[in-house]
Amino acid sequence: MAPAAVETQTVVIPETSAFKTSILTGQYKELAPKFDPEAESGLKGYQAAKYPHYLPTWDPNEKYPPLEPFEHYEHGKDADPTYPNLLPKGQVTVTHLTPTIGSEVRGIQLSKLSNAGKDELARFVAERKVVAFRDQDFVDLPIEQLLEFGSYFGRHHIHPTSGAPKGFPEIHLVHRGAGDNTIDQYFANRTSTVAWHSDVSYERQPPGTTFLYVLEKPEAGGDTLFVDAVEAYKRLSPAFRQRLHGLKARHSAVEQANASRARGGIVRREPVINEHPIVRTHPATGEKALFVNPQFTRDIVGLKKEESEAILKFLYDHLAYGADFQARIKWEERTVVVWDNRVTQHSALVDWKDGARRHLARITPQAEVPFETPFEEE
Repeated sequence: MAPAAVETQTVVIPETSAFKTSILTGQYKELAPKFDPEAESGLKGYQAAKYPHYLPTWDPNEKYPPLEPFEHYEHGKDADPTYPNLLPKGQVTVTHLTPTIGSEVRGIQLSKLSNAGKDELARFVAERKVVAFRDQDFVDLPIEQLLEFGSYFGRHHIHPTSGAPKGFPEIHLVHRGAGDNTIDQYFANRTSTVAWHSDVSYERQPPGTTFLYVLEKPEAGGDTLFVDAVEAYKRLSPAFRQRLHGLKARHSAVEQANASRARGGIVRREPVINEHPIVRTHPATGEKALFVNPQFTRDIVGLKKEESEAILKFLYDHLAYGADFQARIKWEERTVVVWDNRVTQHSALVDWKDGARRHLARITPQAEVPFETPFEEE
């Protein structure tokens, strides 16, 4: 069982080198929705929210100290690779969306998994990168029970700026309310809502096995894209892979916090900047993945500005244009999508125009400090 977010075990981790936030040049691409209590209550011609206890709240008095390091245990290392508890033969149907990334699973109930089944879940998701489990009961269960389930995979992350159900700051809400037309303002200056990222990669210990479950969705649209950062790494030439080894990039929470403050939002915890390897190794599979993203990565340590920007732009474009190692997850009611945040990036799509509500909830267990293993030519 992972420690709670406010009760942590302390381990010694080297401090990140000093970095002046004033020289940050990255932009945080935010598609900030508005929250209309009347629309969510069904008073403006739209149906009331189906799960009102999941509506977002923001408490400006809710403040947390800096996150303390904790010792993460990777349960995927203990999994039976034949998956007898997660994918019992004759009971479960598995459909792979692409050869390397994305699967759909029907016939198993995640909330009923034994610890051995949870170990297998962590490993299977690490291998398939993102898995949509259909016909799940998460929306029917008490939030406390879901948090207990999620705590097996790591310490719950409390997002510094997002809305959360009242009394449950560990739940990150993805909510675009009924009748919300703020996306029109966004499209006045932008051409696409695609914003590739790995969740809160700026944390010293970013998330690993991550759960996102749907509460309400548009009839069509609102899908989520995922990219396989392992396959993206493998597509690079051996010489370029070798050059990336040993490089670290800085990941910043500053822009996200500033964006929240600018619109009158909250910042529960002061923003941090951390350095992570550009190529990180997964502790269970041993696979190597690219770990940079345009939302939170700002520069490469030790390189000049032009050098850093050239390499990062190439890597961002490589990940974004790699349609042959991407998967598109279509949301269905009672779906739980599980991905490994260490070896994927994702982007929501805001592409529906009928004013429908899109309401999802995320459980975000943190994992180990990113590390890399020596380069080996494959």
